Amino acid sequence: MLLPLRKLVAPADLVLVIFDLDGTLVDSVADLHRALCLMYNDLGKPEASIEQVRAWVGNGAAMLVARALVYAEAVAEPDHAEPEFAQAYARFMHHYAQVSGELAQCYEGVHALLASIREQGLHLALVTNKPIQFTHPLIARLGLAFDLVLGGDSLSQKKPSPLPLKHCLDHFSCRPEQAVMIGDSKSDVHAARAAQIKSIAVSYGYNHGEPISAQKPDLLVDSLTELS
Repeated sequence: MLLPLRKLVAPADLVLVIFDLDGTLVDSVADLHRALCLMYNDLGKPEASIEQVRAWVGNGAAMLVARALVYAEAVAEPDHAEPEFAQAYARFMHHYAQVSGELAQCYEGVHALLASIREQGLHLALVTNKPIQFTHPLIARLGLAFDLVLGGDSLSQKKPSPLPLKHCLDHFSCRPEQAVMIGDSKSDVHAARAAQIKSIAVSYGYNHGEPISAQKPDLLVDSLTELS
């Protein structure tokens, strides 16, 4: 009966559960790695390993491409206004549109947890830094559904800004103490803290190679099965 969530938020108050996507609900690194390798091939640059790509995920597509270019030494410090970055970003977006969802998989316990939350009459929101054009097709392909979905370009700011989380609170007319944020990275924990929302972090996600425990989430779990 979602006991860990209700230890953070009183049973009578819990209204909204907000999820991150990549690294929390879905392991999407294989798709991202494939798209980046195709991008590298277009640019004539050496490919990165899937583990290297895993450490680059979490701050949106533009930052992912920037980190990939630094690795490939295509540019020293990528300027998003430079032609080199624009070309790489366009190639990545093209390839990712083709491969997104082909290799991605939900983590253990995802569907059961979402079903349990719905059964208890709680609202479900998804707040990801992934571009919205890729978010809807991916969650549809994996059979995931939410009452509200925000991508990294849905609003003027993305996580770690608290703006997307505050937008969720306004959308569902609930207070910060009535919501919980579940994510895998420091961007999720920082956004939740800035929005005064309790945070739950999963230990297995993408946090740039750093232990998420260092960000001191309100609760740390090794699997989403611990929450349902």
